[in-house]
Amino acid sequence: MRADEGGGEAPALAGRPGTGAGQSARRAETPRRRASRLALAGLMLVAGTGHFLATGTYALLIPRGLGDPRAVVLASGVAEIACGVLLVVPRTRRLGGWCTAALLVAVFPGNVQMALDGGLDGHGWPLGSPVAAWLRLPLQVPLVLWALSHARGPRTPE
Repeated sequence: MRADEGGGEAPALAGRPGTGAGQSARRAETPRRRASRLALAGLMLVAGTGHFLATGTYALLIPRGLGDPRAVVLASGVAEIACGVLLVVPRTRRLGGWCTAALLVAVFPGNVQMALDGGLDGHGWPLGSPVAAWLRLPLQVPLVLWALSHARGPRTPE
């Protein structure tokens, strides 16, 4: 009897743990992991909204030569909000993780520009601080890793 005639598991799932009758091939998300994903989504949604509320301040971060700073700020705000939405929706959470990681890498030159400029003139701490601007650069690494942890999905026990 062939597997597709009802005599056993489908060949694509045969031999994979956790894929027996009535079980999904995808592992359930733990409450801790869900909280982490939603926290990252919230961060992206708040940051993206900030691009519309403080467009002028964000425009100061845009590296020279990228075109109209206001347009870049608004586009990156839309992208951050989109990443947040992708992370919130369970079916698109992995795509949201990949997009968030890519976006964080893409906006890194703005953080470098801020450090090279010695912070933002006319702004108090932390935006106006050269030290804070330089310290901000390595903080992108854990953010990218956080996003990638949701892009890859949950770790499966060996």
